[in-house]
Amino acid sequence: MMSAIEDLIKTVAALREPETGCPWDIEQDHQSIAECLIDECCELLQTIDRLDMDHMEEELGDVLLQVVMHAQMAQEAGHFDFESVCREVDAKLVRRHPHVFGQGDLNSSEAVLVQWDQIKAGERKRGPAQQGKFKDLPQQLPALMFAKDVYKQIQKQAMPAGGVIDEVAIARTAEDLDAAQLGKQLFEIAAACRGRGIDPESALRRYTQEVVDTLEQI
Repeated sequence: MMSAIEDLIKTVAALREPETGCPWDIEQDHQSIAECLIDECCELLQTIDRLDMDHMEEELGDVLLQVVMHAQMAQEAGHFDFESVCREVDAKLVRRHPHVFGQGDLNSSEAVLVQWDQIKAGERKRGPAQQGKFKDLPQQLPALMFAKDVYKQIQKQAMPAGGVIDEVAIARTAEDLDAAQLGKQLFEIAAACRGRGIDPESALRRYTQEVVDTLEQI
């Protein structure tokens, strides 16, 4: 008896079968269904925000379908398959949690994150080699996530950012700030941008990139 995941893999393979599969599925490639992954992730995030567990189950399945579809395409081209994807991420989890699967004893999330970064730094790099001080962040990231990740790198590397970033202003803004207040401020900024005809995503992305470019030259 096959497991549910084996059934799903078999179904996706059948959809992609050249002679007997679905014409639409057969025509797709990694690029053509990339937008589907974005859509499904956004729908999943909506169910998470609402804690809609029944709907979340469905949306998790839709995201999983995208992973299986990409793995099937890669298998057809002789690159990798779904099993190797699972094997790779499982090995990564075990490798980066020696306090669970090996030796050591960590009793705080902060210590776990430090160890995670140390282990990650010693691993074989995949993808493009890092150029400059900042790691390569996906251009597809929403501007807010891009800005947050850039600032995280600045903090982790203790980059001298005086004259580029006003740490005093950041600390003042963060003082006594909660999620509701932050949401209100961000909403008001977005509304003000609409009133001025400014795209807030583009404005924040450009400014964050200016910070990166400036610090790269220091």
